[in-house]
Amino acid sequence: QVQLVESGGGLVQTGGSLRLSCAASKGTISRYAMGWFRQAPGKEREFVAAISWSGISTYYADSVKGRFTISRDNAKSTVYLQMNSLKPEDTAVYYCAADMNYRGNYYYTASIYEYDYWGQGTQVTVSS
Repeated sequence: QVQLVESGGGLVQTGGSLRLSCAASKGTISRYAMGWFRQAPGKEREFVAAISWSGISTYYADSVKGRFTISRDNAKSTVYLQMNSLKPEDTAVYYCAADMNYRGNYYYTASIYEYDYWGQGTQVTVSS
């Protein structure tokens, strides 16, 4: 059983930066591939970024590529999402998720259906 807690959200102006954190308050995520997703009002939850358990492999949605960076610190059982050059369309609730099916050092997934545990979300609002 894993419990995930996101933090770091807030209100920022266009072009600003935020760093989200996702920590395991119960259990550990050090052996899990991790992902970040977001959900804007009236829209479905969408993939943002993913990282393999080793941190070797990362993958991004086209909409955030070059602006967002996912990373992890397994010793701290924490995953991060550095968000730069933020735009109003990045406004959403951001969720981290853990895929507990170990599939190797390079494995990651963008599929929402592969993730087993989810955090409660943190709100990111980008003002224009």
